[in-house]
Amino acid sequence: MEIDAIFKIAGVGILTAIINVILKKSDKDEIATFVTLAGLIIVLVMILDMLGGLFDSLRSLLNLY
Repeated sequence: MEIDAIFKIAGVGILTAIINVILKKSDKDEIATFVTLAGLIIVLVMILDMLGGLFDSLRSLLNLY
């Protein structure tokens, strides 16, 4: 497994957490919720991309197509 993917996911999580804390201190809870949701969607898209690569590797390994 590539370590870059783990660092990217951790970076998005840390950045989302920092922005979330700043917005909650500013009494902008609704925007903080949207930022958290956006961070979650970004990470899910990254994971789906990695899963697609995994399935392509399995397909080529097993000579299915």
